Amino acid sequence: MSAITTLLKNGLLRIPAVRSLREARNALLVQRDALSADLDICRQQLSAAGLEVSSPFYYYNTCFDAQAVIRRHAATGLQPHSDYLTNFLGVLIDPKFFPSILAGRAGQVEPIPIPANWHADIAEWAAALRAVDLAPGRFTMIELGCGWGCWMNNTGVAARRIGRAVQLIGIEGDVKHIGFAREACEANGFSPSEVTLHHGIAAAESGTALFPRQDSAGLSWGLEPIFDATEAQRERAVRSGKYDELPMLSLAEVAAQYARIDLLHIDIQGGEADLVAACLPLLSQKIAYLLIGTHSRPIEGRLFDVLLKAGWRLEIERPCQIHLTDGVPATHVDGVQGWRNPALLP
Repeated sequence: MSAITTLLKNGLLRIPAVRSLREARNALLVQRDALSADLDICRQQLSAAGLEVSSPFYYYNTCFDAQAVIRRHAATGLQPHSDYLTNFLGVLIDPKFFPSILAGRAGQVEPIPIPANWHADIAEWAAALRAVDLAPGRFTMIELGCGWGCWMNNTGVAARRIGRAVQLIGIEGDVKHIGFAREACEANGFSPSEVTLHHGIAAAESGTALFPRQDSAGLSWGLEPIFDATEAQRERAVRSGKYDELPMLSLAEVAAQYARIDLLHIDIQGGEADLVAACLPLLSQKIAYLLIGTHSRPIEGRLFDVLLKAGWRLEIERPCQIHLTDGVPATHVDGVQGWRNPALLP
């Protein structure tokens, strides 16, 4: 005999209450089935991406529904292109950009990157697309350390699909990667008037820096510039053929002609906190959303301190993943922070 039947028999429960309980149970069953279906889809996508459900990229902090944002922007009816890998937004990616990862993947269409794909995870995808959603009629973004123009193309394609005019600006130190960015923007249908690429080093102030050359483009994406070199050091480095002497492009200089920047993506190999601290007045005046790739826990702490004191709102973050070696932390997966500027996005 069930518990409900026993209560009815003993007069402790009335029929209307039973009906209410059954309706509540049925509603919960519907929710359970819907969640189960979502979980099955996630498992299929994880399997296709070679990831497990226990992926650490599920562990992030946010104040909005990150996965819903990603799913809402996923393009439907995508068709494979024989020369490119096509991601879930419909962005075309030439496998030569990452030969060690993407070789042989031309002609494929990627699933939604939950919890991650070869390039980024839930937190970073969601923050970038959140900035697209929050932009007004025009979407203007700057990518510091743009490489092949990854976030220029991803956010630009997403913004264009929902009817935004776009302006995409990138800064990159590797001349061959600048070529990749130009190719990628053209392949994804952006006109020259929509794209501005700067060959140089993103910095708080103008100047000169040394940037290492690589023999083959696409093999290394974490090259670090050398700042404050002496004249003699610069001459030796350039003569060696292993470095290029490049202009340091200040953020104020790059952003001067734009009244508002809807997204600033910063991934400059450890210089994030220094740049943010040095450019804070400009950021608060012109930048609506900040997406920062962090390269250490101390950098994350400094960003918390600087931006929270300035009134910025942290909307999503996933901390760096570290390994401990003899008690010393070393970052093995960069972190992500997405910051909203209430002065421009109240």
